[in-house]
Amino acid sequence: MAEIRGLFWDVGGILLTNGWDRAARRLAMETFALDLEEFEDRHEQVDTAFELGQLELDGYLDRTVFYRSRPFTKQAFKEFMFTQSAPYPEALAVVDRLARSERYLLATLNNESLDLNLYRIDRFGLRRYFAMFFSSCFLGVKKPDHTIFRLALQLTQLAPKEAVFIDDRALNLECARSYGMHTIHYQHAAQLQDELRNLDVEG
Repeated sequence: MAEIRGLFWDVGGILLTNGWDRAARRLAMETFALDLEEFEDRHEQVDTAFELGQLELDGYLDRTVFYRSRPFTKQAFKEFMFTQSAPYPEALAVVDRLARSERYLLATLNNESLDLNLYRIDRFGLRRYFAMFFSSCFLGVKKPDHTIFRLALQLTQLAPKEAVFIDDRALNLECARSYGMHTIHYQHAAQLQDELRNLDVEG
């Protein structure tokens, strides 16, 4: 087996909670007394553009919430969105050990809108661990499209067999595996450490 030189990490569901998933949106609708079905219809219309970086947060909220007057401000809604993010310390501890070893290139590979992605990178200090951020909002393509994996490998100049992709969704692993990348279906931090050890990846 070729030596592993790089690890690509999904963020939401592994290192941090999901940034703006269905559960967070449902809670927002309850908190701000909005109609969930109406919101989800509008969300679906703009979600792809939002995650591909073609629509910034203000524009997204104009389309989904503030298309009419509300008894709360856009800033209040944004702050609610941001506060839904929280860290998963055990998984971050695994990344921290690998980063400190300085043996591997560590990069994120995730689907996320621009404003939330930048907030989460800053808020949780992800630049301490990762050299590169292959986010859908930067690359204009999202998982599971095979193009995002091709770009990540080309931009890092890694051969597929030298790379590991870690994600909590099986569907996102399929294209990475078809490229010849090693994949780990994340379930919990202890399982992740065991699978990394099986690939001779040690922090």
